[in-house]
Amino acid sequence: MNYRTHIALRSRNAKTGPIPVTTTTAKTCPASCPFKGNGCYAQQGPLAMHWQRVTKGSNAINWQALCRSIAALPAGQLWRHNQAGDLPGLGDTIDCKALGQLVRANAGRRGFTYTHKPMRTKAARNAIAHANARGFTINLSANTLAHADQLASLGIAPVVVVLPRDATENTTTPDGRKVVICPATQRDDVTCASCGLCARLRDCIVGFPAHGTSVRKADAIARAAA
Repeated sequence: MNYRTHIALRSRNAKTGPIPVTTTTAKTCPASCPFKGNGCYAQQGPLAMHWQRVTKGSNAINWQALCRSIAALPAGQLWRHNQAGDLPGLGDTIDCKALGQLVRANAGRRGFTYTHKPMRTKAARNAIAHANARGFTINLSANTLAHADQLASLGIAPVVVVLPRDATENTTTPDGRKVVICPATQRDDVTCASCGLCARLRDCIVGFPAHGTSVRKADAIARAAA
């Protein structure tokens, strides 16, 4: 399967900082994601227009070209996969072969990303664990604090969670796991480039206050029971 994607070698996003960033076709986004069409930040503003072009195939490259571009990055380079889009595979599925190609291309580099793909199958869980063990950090994205506990209990990957939009302090999950609010959402002098927390395997969960033009929708999901 050819997954249309785009790579910017130097992001102009103020929160990300000047690191390489990719965008992948919207067809990879899982139907099970509650934010799809309902508060997803990537479906708003200039990023949404860019994402639509990539999905339609304009300003896009194929998966093999993406992997070559990643393999050509300098050793130790921090980069973010998917400012929009998800892991390879249509909808809820993960294309384990394509993901493996990206993991190998990332060897010696510091790639990180997030996924809303459901961890229902052993194959999906094994693919995520394999990627993290080999240096490509995949964060499992939780919708609520209770959901974060469920994902963390799998023991296969670090976890991030959407928090209510007014969250400004670190907190804990219902099971007592520590949740650290993303520093870049709280301070103008911090970016992904200077922080790198999401690119590391860690015990704490990283929380992102709901944001974007559809913040009310995202906020409602973050406040809902799991």
